[in-house]
Amino acid sequence: MFFLSQISQFILNILCPSRCPICHEETDEPHCLCPNCFSQLHFITKPCCAVCGRPFEFSPFGETICAACMKQKPSFKMARSILLYDDFSKQLVLAFKHGDHTELAPLLTKFLLLADKKIFKADVIVSVPLHPSRLIVRKYNQASILGKELSKQLNISFYPTVLKRNKRTKSQGHMTRKQRQKNLIKAFCLSRPEIIKNKIVLLIDDVMTTGATVNECAKVLKRGGATDVYVLTVYRAL
Repeated sequence: MFFLSQISQFILNILCPSRCPICHEETDEPHCLCPNCFSQLHFITKPCCAVCGRPFEFSPFGETICAACMKQKPSFKMARSILLYDDFSKQLVLAFKHGDHTELAPLLTKFLLLADKKIFKADVIVSVPLHPSRLIVRKYNQASILGKELSKQLNISFYPTVLKRNKRTKSQGHMTRKQRQKNLIKAFCLSRPEIIKNKIVLLIDDVMTTGATVNECAKVLKRGGATDVYVLTVYRAL
C-alpha cells in the first residue's frame, strides 16, 4: 500500500509539480517556498517583549517587557508571532486571507509550529471569529483554518465557534491603538463557556498589529473562566 502511495505521489508530482506560492517556481516538496523566497522572509527571534512578543533591536538586560505592556498589562499571558508583516511576506497574507488560497494553510501552520513551546501547553485551541456578515462575503475564516490545521499537528481540541463576534466593527487598518480598543468594546462573546472553563486556551489569528483584537478576545475568554490565554499569530505588523 505504501509503495502504491509513493508511485501515485510521484506521478502526481510529474503531472502537477509543486510550486512556490509567491514566485511560482517549482519546488521539491508541496506546501513550501522556494529557497529564494524563503530567504526573503523575516523571522521574529529574540530579543522580544516577554509578554506580547514585539521584537526589539537589542535588549542589554535580557528578557524584558515593552513599554506598551508595562503601561497596560494585556489580558493574555503571552503572545508570539513568527514573521514580520512586510511588503514581501504580505503576499502570502493577502493570497490566504482575500485570494481564496486556502491551500496555503499547511505552509503557514509549519511556520506556527516554530513558536516558543510554552505556547503549546494549552488544553484547547480557539480562533478569532469573523462577524457573520463578513464571513458570508469572505466565505471562510482564515484564523479558523489555521486553528484546525494546528489542532491536527498538536492533537489539541479545536473549537472554532466558542468565540463569537456579535458586533460588526469598522475596518481597523488605519486606526490607532486607542481607536481599535474603542472599536472592539463588546464585539465578542462566548457561545459555550463550559468548553474553556478552567482551561488554558491557545488563541489563533493570522496577523497581530497593536494586539487590540486578541486582547479583547482574551478578556472575554478570561471572564468566561479560562485559566490563561496564549496568543499565536503567523505575522506581526509593526
